[in-house]
Amino acid sequence: MTTPDVTVVVAVYNTMPYLTECLESLVNQSIGVDRLEVVAVDDGSTDDSGRELDRFAERYPGTVKVIHQANSGGPAAPSNRALEVATGRYVYFIGSDDYLGTDALKRMVACADKHDSDVVVGKMVGTNGRYVHQALYKKSDPDVSLYDSALPFTLANTKLFRRDLVERHKLRFPEDLPVGSDQPFTIEACVRARKISVLADYTYYYAVKRGDASNITYRADHLARLRCTAEIMKFTAGLIEAGPQRDAVFKRHFTWELAKLVQDDFPALDRETQIQVCAGIAGLADEYFTESLRDSMDVKRRVRIALAQRGAVTELIRAIEEEAAQGAPPLLLEDGRAFVRYPGFRDPELGLPDRLYEVIGESVPRQLADGTGLVSARWEQQGQELSVSLSVRVPVTGETDRAVIRLANKAMPKSADKPGARRLPVGTELPAPAGDLSRTTTDDGTGTVLTARIPVKPVRAKLGVRAYLDVAGSTYEVPVRTLDRPLPLARRWREKVPYRVSANANAKGRLVITTAPLWESSSSGERSRLRHLMSRVKRKLTR
Repeated sequence: MTTPDVTVVVAVYNTMPYLTECLESLVNQSIGVDRLEVVAVDDGSTDDSGRELDRFAERYPGTVKVIHQANSGGPAAPSNRALEVATGRYVYFIGSDDYLGTDALKRMVACADKHDSDVVVGKMVGTNGRYVHQALYKKSDPDVSLYDSALPFTLANTKLFRRDLVERHKLRFPEDLPVGSDQPFTIEACVRARKISVLADYTYYYAVKRGDASNITYRADHLARLRCTAEIMKFTAGLIEAGPQRDAVFKRHFTWELAKLVQDDFPALDRETQIQVCAGIAGLADEYFTESLRDSMDVKRRVRIALAQRGAVTELIRAIEEEAAQGAPPLLLEDGRAFVRYPGFRDPELGLPDRLYEVIGESVPRQLADGTGLVSARWEQQGQELSVSLSVRVPVTGETDRAVIRLANKAMPKSADKPGARRLPVGTELPAPAGDLSRTTTDDGTGTVLTARIPVKPVRAKLGVRAYLDVAGSTYEVPVRTLDRPLPLARRWREKVPYRVSANANAKGRLVITTAPLWESSSSGERSRLRHLMSRVKRKLTR
């Protein structure tokens, strides 16, 4: 009997009706059933999954092999059982509620053979709201490293592995981990692999979120996820010595697994569970949270990890709840540095270093956009000269001498419009500051009010009002939101050539000032009405 090119392992527990689509996507692979082996292990399913597996085994004898066993509580044991009987040159793992692109296996096997790869990662996408990290799939690469790529954020076992590598190092899944049991297997395979390849030219894998969100990842509670993460990190520390390479892998665990334990659902936990979660994070942070790893993280997650490490449960809850209700906290600019004033900042009782709260290399559009908005606006006229006086609040205090208001002729690029602010590339030419500017600190000390008296020129224009702020060495452009503030009524000014000017909120609630000649607008309207009238007359005459 010819050795199959690839054995696909399917661990199955109660995944109907998704299982049918999964199996169909396997037996219809363009690689052909003669080059394929499917080993499906029914882990004590109580729905029709077992019968569906047997149906496919009858339809595809010699290709689909089914093993039935008592429920083990997770995918690790059935995956290990399948590895015992796998015969393919390569082995591939698929979730029994997911499915593959038609050419997936053919393309991955060809890549592994061409480049002598021990691991091949094909592009994955999420369906039905399933999140899949996409940074690794920006381009195909025949040789990537676990330590200087986005691979640590893609540690699921849904990859093609050379079976000789698996058996030579006796790689198996830890059966005592209900969540994340594929991570130790994948991490060790990537550490020991001679070459890892990424294919981003095709959608290889479709990860499905079930309609009832019953995927095992979504069911586990905080303490179970914490325990599993601790075991994974301990295992990884035994493979990779302390230093930049270990930090590169553990960045995933601090910014993903551990940070997810202190998200919006944390305040609703009972107090004892909150304390246990913080204690568990503290143990891992004490062991593995190096300064370089800390500085590589975004400030939001960094602060939450640090508050948990310090056991500051009250401050942690306040940080989560305040950000959920009010948006990101304001910024403090000081000596060329920027600090986000989360709870605990310069609290003498906690004694946390300023560095934890500092913006280090990251972009902070949310911190700026969340608190930037119009305070007041009014027209001011002297003779034939008109100006608009705008007061805008920005969530920045300290060194605000380079915070200005400008009028921009162009709309924000669509690529930069979603967060409501953007960090400008170095060397970007900015519009001139609009009018005379004054600055005052808000009464609560959490922001600055910029007031500008801006001359309005008699030209046809549609001008967006934006604040430009220098923060930690970068310049940000922030559209000014109206925040439901009353806007001044439209005005007409100048005697010889009347112009009209208005201030309005656009569809996104941002302040736009529009000027246009009054006569041109009126005559244009009259011409439009005349054309409409003539069209009606013509239709009547031709009837």
